Amino acid sequence: MIRFLRKLLITCGLILLCLFLLWAIAALYFDANNWLAVSLALVCIIAGLYFRSIKHTSLFVLLGCLVVLTWWLTLSPDNNRDWRPEVTNLPGATITGTQISVTNVRHFDYQSENSFTENWETRHFNLDRLIGADLFLVFWGPEHIAHTITSWRFSDGSHIAISIETRKEKHEEYSAIKGFFRQFEVYYVVADERDLIKLRTDHRGEEVYLYKLGFPLEEARAMLLDYLREINQLKQEPRWYNALTHNCTTAIRYHSKQIGAARSLDWRLFLNGHLPELGYERGVLDQSLSLNELRKASNITDKAKRLPADANFSAAVRAGLPGFTR
Repeated sequence: MIRFLRKLLITCGLILLCLFLLWAIAALYFDANNWLAVSLALVCIIAGLYFRSIKHTSLFVLLGCLVVLTWWLTLSPDNNRDWRPEVTNLPGATITGTQISVTNVRHFDYQSENSFTENWETRHFNLDRLIGADLFLVFWGPEHIAHTITSWRFSDGSHIAISIETRKEKHEEYSAIKGFFRQFEVYYVVADERDLIKLRTDHRGEEVYLYKLGFPLEEARAMLLDYLREINQLKQEPRWYNALTHNCTTAIRYHSKQIGAARSLDWRLFLNGHLPELGYERGVLDQSLSLNELRKASNITDKAKRLPADANFSAAVRAGLPGFTR
């Protein structure tokens, strides 16, 4: 039994080491250059032939991977790059009592996904008029993965929508694989809902769902303030985006933890296409319909396409959806 456990531990250790090596090679490939990645692979192969010992080869490979990890952790994000126009300006917030002023709110007029008229605005909000928060869920392909956008509603009809995305340079395109490495800075898009939603429904051909969140008003308010705190912090200290640990959905849980409202970790936070199921189980989403009925009723894709991009868009797109009474 002891011999079996020893062999099992050794086998598991070797598997983990192989995964560590694959990560180190990929990190060099994406965040340095492909020649360094190839060199690391060749050096490890040569070491295996030279030592002819699993123990010594493993120690050599582990040392090499640790060197790569140490280097990788020194890579620093930067706010000064040649950014794509849609992420050029960093938003910022000034909070005075219950009054909020947000600069660089994006409100573009899109002719196509990559053709648009730029418009950056300063908008003002009164926390005393906050009446709730909502979640947009955007599917671009895989049914298990979605993009999340959080939006806060105010009684005067205004909304503040925040989408956590990658901040891409002019020569960059998003890659899910590159998102696991240090390729993109994180960017909080603060925008008019017409910008974020019609871009996706009208020009990207994506499917969008809208759910009213049943959080207590105090929690919604604290969450918004924490988002704004992070937005101001990113102007001073940029952070890396990571497709696993710091993405559009895990960041929501991060902010929930910051305000003391986080619930237990759940696999659906990572396969976030299943968030409606999680929210329904936890009573955060409307309970008047079954989950399947709620999903169907919450699909706003066709409605958003039909609606004009005017000031009434946010109210019109919510009309008739479960849970929305005003």
